[in-house]
Amino acid sequence: VQLQASGGGLVQPGGSLRLSCVASGSISHFYNIGWFREAPGKEREGVSCISNSDDRPYYEDSVKGRFTISRNNAKNTVYMRIDSLTTEDSAVYYCNLHQLWPGPKHYWGQGTQVTVSS
Repeated sequence: VQLQASGGGLVQPGGSLRLSCVASGSISHFYNIGWFREAPGKEREGVSCISNSDDRPYYEDSVKGRFTISRNNAKNTVYMRIDSLTTEDSAVYYCNLHQLWPGPKHYWGQGTQVTVSS
């Protein structure tokens, strides 16, 4: 399984952007796909994921209301829109596929940098 993330960049506070992650390879039907982020000096944290079984989204409490995860099954792509960006959102964002069966296994994309600054 390969994950290709994109969409990061330099954004002003209050702005928005959309991250994309394209999955390819041999992917089972039992997985969650989503995003983690890692800020300098902090541990990597999960922010959002979506279930392949029922498309149900999950959000970490601190991002609820500002982050929206979605997917395009035909393109094997998952998106995350981030609104009302703050400097606290600055981090490297990693796409993650958590294969539940056979597994569990975690697959990671290469990360995309989001910098929020005026």
